Amino acid sequence: MTNESYIPEVRGHLKKTIIKLPEAISDASGIKINGRILRSFIFTTDVATIRNNNADAVIAVYPFLPQPIITQAIVSVADVPVFCGIGSSAGAGGIKRVVNLAKHAEYQGAQGVVVSANISNEAVAEISSAIDIPVILTVISENTDFKARLEAGVSILNVSGASETPSIIKSIRSEYPYVPIIATGGPSDNTIKETILAGANAITYTPPTSGNLFAQKANRSRELETKAIQ
Repeated sequence: MTNESYIPEVRGHLKKTIIKLPEAISDASGIKINGRILRSFIFTTDVATIRNNNADAVIAVYPFLPQPIITQAIVSVADVPVFCGIGSSAGAGGIKRVVNLAKHAEYQGAQGVVVSANISNEAVAEISSAIDIPVILTVISENTDFKARLEAGVSILNVSGASETPSIIKSIRSEYPYVPIIATGGPSDNTIKETILAGANAITYTPPTSGNLFAQKANRSRELETKAIQ
């Protein structure tokens, strides 16, 4: 008889250092997208980080002009589903540009596109009709007109409201109990659990920077060297 709570782990001899996401995320229900249940999303565009973590998916949103070559690079190195940021309909090119970015992301293999909080409903409708992958809306306030957003074609809400995230989620859940919600989980297991209890189906996790990881590795090396000398 097998122990259902025991999960065997097999890993290569060389790939021992990976970014492990908090265990608390496993309590989330997950969102089933194209047959795969996703509970954890790592929030990064660093290709080395993308290749060395145990998240279920990558959410790649960045504070620069969205560019197809960046989407292509991220999707090409990821071994899990990628959800790419494509910005908003503001600026030069407007709706036409953001729709083209969405199409390119789908063609490159992205499993969904993430749009900015300030995107127009008209743009959301055009994107939704042009692609066959989910449109994910970034939510930063409970004052968002969720009804209009969902009717325009948003499939998933990505709540990123800092310390207000749980209250935003509760506000959404009071009116939309079944809409899929991804949310930032905060810095600790307790904040992640609070976010899940509020109604989040999946959690985004921001990993440490390469600089922080190098510092940790250097500190360990110095400690081992000191012990060896002693």
